[in-house]
Amino acid sequence: MNYDLLIVGAGPGGIFAAYEALQHQPDLKIAVFEMGNALEKRHCPIDGVKIKSCIHCATCGIMNGFGGAGAFSDGKYNITNQFGGTLYQHIGHKQAIDLMQYVDEINVKFGGANTKLYSNTNTHLKKLCLQNDLHLLEAQVRHLGTDINYIVLENLFNALKDHVDFYFRTHIDKVEALTEGYRVYAKDTTYEGKKCIIATGRSGSKWMESICQALDIQTKSNRVDIGVRVEIPAEVFSHLTDELYESKIVYRTKKFQDLVRTFCMNPKGVVVSENTNGIITVNGHSYDDPEKYTENTNFALLVSNHFSEPFKDSNEYGESVARLSNMLGGGVLVQRFGDLIRGQRSTPSRIANSFLTPTLSATPGDLSLVIPKRQLDGIIEMIYALDKVAPGTANDSTLLYGVEVKFYNLDVDVDENLETKHKGLFVIGDCSGVTHSLSHASASGVYVARYLYKQKD
Repeated sequence: MNYDLLIVGAGPGGIFAAYEALQHQPDLKIAVFEMGNALEKRHCPIDGVKIKSCIHCATCGIMNGFGGAGAFSDGKYNITNQFGGTLYQHIGHKQAIDLMQYVDEINVKFGGANTKLYSNTNTHLKKLCLQNDLHLLEAQVRHLGTDINYIVLENLFNALKDHVDFYFRTHIDKVEALTEGYRVYAKDTTYEGKKCIIATGRSGSKWMESICQALDIQTKSNRVDIGVRVEIPAEVFSHLTDELYESKIVYRTKKFQDLVRTFCMNPKGVVVSENTNGIITVNGHSYDDPEKYTENTNFALLVSNHFSEPFKDSNEYGESVARLSNMLGGGVLVQRFGDLIRGQRSTPSRIANSFLTPTLSATPGDLSLVIPKRQLDGIIEMIYALDKVAPGTANDSTLLYGVEVKFYNLDVDVDENLETKHKGLFVIGDCSGVTHSLSHASASGVYVARYLYKQKD
């Protein structure tokens, strides 16, 4: 089968690449390959009643499928160059912002019109943070919510399905460079195309590494972020979330001079587990529909870890920490902050007698047996720092779920157009190491599609 464009991965990068390519050349023959299911068939069996923890499905319904790992996230699109990736280093600051704003317009057009665009520019809360040695990063944030995010993806799929050949539950085993174009292998079937875009996201990091080795594309080690998901009463952070919704706050620890940051804040949301390469980690979701609100807010506290010689596999380090949690708790561990500080494990009775009701069924335990001392000390220090701007963060009953790990793909050697050494082969989104967010990944897809198919003036 011959196509004009092969796209491996149906996450935000792949979706927006296909969408934008068709805006410029509607007659393009495009094939999109995705190892997961179509959107309507994506399902996690955990219901909190009969099934309370991960049962290791062959294909994780949360991590894989149309929409990528962000399909069931809280749908936050951050318009900023201060975090979320380094796309601006390739295409320039202004163009990166312009493309993220364009992505926002598309999301609004396809179902997000009634959602809110927040901004923390020139906010008085920035001054409050600075007065307490915390640094609030600037951004505009479109919060779709898990529910509206699904609707937007559903509408995008409906707009694409009659013009794009989607191959779901199709794992690409090999990408081959031809004299002209590319061939991809899915078991005994091959597909050929003139151009190829790889957009397999964070969950495709190990696969991407093998593809780069086979095609002799240079890579270098990235970082891994290790931490916990904090759950508190929504009122504690309401003065921040009501105005900003998502507050990205960075703190440099006094003890080790490490950077600790808040990530993925979910006002009145829920804590969830997810499966990455067979390892159970923790995450958070929130909804646009008030009927789905909870009484709690959750967010991640992450410590960035960079490695140099002789160790280079940062993801393997993160996986080893997560495996400890899986080994001790059968999945996600949860501990009260007060128990952690007093050096005692949390127990079911201590959790039950707490003033905070967990939104995820996790195993009570001791995070100090899992998270390395340096990272745990940084997390504790950050919680006390946040307590100064949001009193109540460091309460005894604050819940810490572990571990949360953000894996980053190896930095793939691509040029300013996100093209590899092989002409016509592009690596975009989070699998490139260039982007770390929904907005940046989507923007990278738009950029490459325009580079390939927009008529030059």
